[in-house]
Amino acid sequence: MNIICTCFPSPTSISLSTIKLVTKDISLRPYLLSPTRQNVSRKRDLALQAVEFSCPPIDADCLASEFGVDGVTFSGISGSCVIRMALENGSVANVMLPSGLITSFKVPMWHGGTMELLHTAVSEGENGGAVIQGGISLAFNCQNDRGGSWSPNIWALHQVKGTAQESIQVELISRNSECNVEVRHVINLQQDVLISEILVSNASTSALRLMGSFISHLTVSTPEATYAVGLEGSDFFTRPPVLANFSIIPPDFGTRKDQVSQKFWGHIALNKLFLKQNPVDDLKSMTRNIEEEEWKGEEKDNYKHLTDKMSRIYTSAPRNFTVIDRGRRNSVVVTRDGFNELYMFSPGSRHKWYSKYSYICLGQAALLQPISINSQSEWRGGQHLHNPNF
Repeated sequence: MNIICTCFPSPTSISLSTIKLVTKDISLRPYLLSPTRQNVSRKRDLALQAVEFSCPPIDADCLASEFGVDGVTFSGISGSCVIRMALENGSVANVMLPSGLITSFKVPMWHGGTMELLHTAVSEGENGGAVIQGGISLAFNCQNDRGGSWSPNIWALHQVKGTAQESIQVELISRNSECNVEVRHVINLQQDVLISEILVSNASTSALRLMGSFISHLTVSTPEATYAVGLEGSDFFTRPPVLANFSIIPPDFGTRKDQVSQKFWGHIALNKLFLKQNPVDDLKSMTRNIEEEEWKGEEKDNYKHLTDKMSRIYTSAPRNFTVIDRGRRNSVVVTRDGFNELYMFSPGSRHKWYSKYSYICLGQAALLQPISINSQSEWRGGQHLHNPNF
């Protein structure tokens, strides 16, 4: 995987072949779930630190000089860079480089103040460094017919444009020369909406399969006071939570039922996502053993209460639905573009209000059925988080 995470001479002359990035294997497998959650968390911390120390420090001043526009600032933090987009109406979004993690989306409210819509948590890693989880991240894997597999985990700044009066757009880029794949992450902050969009370009001679999900942590007072409105009649599959690099998963989520499902999900991930062939009989046997654990259903409630533990993939959800938090007296309208699936996870309500686990995780996804991108073609998809409270 080749990247640049320093300042570039010009936005149009980016070369992603200067720096070789070495990461732990777990960072390239965003969907794998392990029955031993503690070990996975430790591996993920090591992977994030490997990314941090393998990438040279980013020169925030250089980026500000090259890409600075009205309403955009660059701040260096421990070798990383925080891009802050701020509009005159009070909407603010923060993006980190080189991870591409969106850590904040603050919006103006009807009462005249502002409110944070995203949920993040900061903890201490193995070597004393800060490990950030939550926010909005991309957990996608690209694979071609020749067995090549790659995940866009490290991002370079490609373009910044817009004004503080109307909207600001930040475009990140990640490229893999071996698979001839380029992914652009376009983050557009408008006065009442944050748009996250990916553009996948397949320059190879074979078709490309894209699997994965946006992982968006929306902060709430408690899942007990939170509802999803508009999902009635949508088909869904129960699945274990997606354990991506920046996912927040409560340690008590791993019941025996979850562990059995995690084993199955790991087999599916290895076979379906990463082209590692296990014996067919073994996979069929695993499927038979947990067929009662993994099931399909139809959403019966138009006003879905998210108080219980839940991890689902909706396959026929509407393009728009609303998340309402009665505790904080706010709502978010979620819109899907390009994707056919919706991933939704609730940690349940056994935790303290306004704590680390006061969030709902959702994302536009292709977890059950991959998206096929033909040779020399492009595909675009994304999600909108709209603030109706202004």
